[in-house]
Amino acid sequence: MASPVDVGALLAGVRAGDRAAVSRAITLVESANDDHRAAARELLGALEPSPGSTRVGISGVPGVGKSTFIETLGTHLTGLGHRVGVLAVDPSSQRTGGSVLGDKTRMPRLTADAAAYIRPSPSSGTLGGVARATTQAMIVLENAGYDVVLVETVGVGQSETTVAGMVDTFLFLTLARTGDQLQGIKRGILELADVIAVNKADGDRVQEARSAARELAGALRMVHRSEATGEWTPPVLTCSGLEGTGVPEVWAEVGRHREHLGADGIAAQRAEQQLEFTWSIVRDELARRLERSPGVAAIRDEVRTAVLSGELPASLAADRLLAAYDAD
Repeated sequence: MASPVDVGALLAGVRAGDRAAVSRAITLVESANDDHRAAARELLGALEPSPGSTRVGISGVPGVGKSTFIETLGTHLTGLGHRVGVLAVDPSSQRTGGSVLGDKTRMPRLTADAAAYIRPSPSSGTLGGVARATTQAMIVLENAGYDVVLVETVGVGQSETTVAGMVDTFLFLTLARTGDQLQGIKRGILELADVIAVNKADGDRVQEARSAARELAGALRMVHRSEATGEWTPPVLTCSGLEGTGVPEVWAEVGRHREHLGADGIAAQRAEQQLEFTWSIVRDELARRLERSPGVAAIRDEVRTAVLSGELPASLAADRLLAAYDAD
C-alpha cells in the first residue's frame, strides 16, 4: 500500500518554490497508483491557473540539437530574470516505464542554474499518459513560480500534435539539408508550427541554413494564406544553439506570437485545451477500468486465442470484450 500523502504540506512547499516539493508533486501527478491519483486530484484542485505564464512546445527533426538549443534558450531566459521549467517528454522504457534519454546530463549548465528546473517525464508508453502527466506538471511548475515552461517532445509521430495541444506556442526546429530538405518535414508539422528555426547555423553552415530558411518560408506561404485573413504566418529564422546566435531573436518571435494571440486569445486557447484534456483524462481512466475489469479478465485469453487463430474477427472480439466490461 502506498504511504499517505500530506497534500497540505506538499501544496505549501510547491507555492514556496521548494524544489524537493515540486519534484514530489510532479511524481505524484505522474503516478498510476489509485491513492496517489486521488491525492493528485486534491492537489491540482487547490492549485491556481497561471494565465500570465508562457508555455512553449519544442520539437524538431532527429539530430537537430534540441537539448543544446533548449539549454541555450533557458540560460538566456534566466539571464533576463525568468524562472524556467523544462519538461522533456521522453520515450519510455517498455520494461520500466522510465525516462531513457537523461535530459539532465544533456543540459549541464541549465541543470546547475538555480532559476531553472528540468524534469524528464516518462510517457508511460501512451499519448494519454503524456497529456495527463505533462499538463499537470506544467500547472505544478507555474504555481512554484516558473513563468516560462518549455515542453520538449521527442519529435516522432503523433507526439508533436499532443504537445502542440497543451502549449501556447509551438516551436519547430529543423536543419539545413542537402537535396530535398522539405521531404523530411510533413505538412502537418508545418500546420502545427507557430515559429520555425533552422538550427546549427554556425561555422560554414550559415549560408546553407539561410537558404533552407528561405525555402521553408516559401513552403509556408503555400500552407498559410494569411494576408487575406489576418491569421498568423509562422516566421522562419536561423539560429545556433551551440553558439547562441539567433536564439534571442527566436524568443522574440515567440513573444510576437503571444502578442498576436492576445490575452483573450491565449485564455480561449487554454480553455479549449482544458476541454480536450478533460476527455483525455476520461479516455485514460476508461482504459484503466477496462484493463481491471473481472469480466474482461475472464475472457481475455479466450478472445486472444480466437483472434490469433483467425476464428474471431477483430470487430466481434472488441464487441465481446466491451460486453464483458458492461456486464460488470
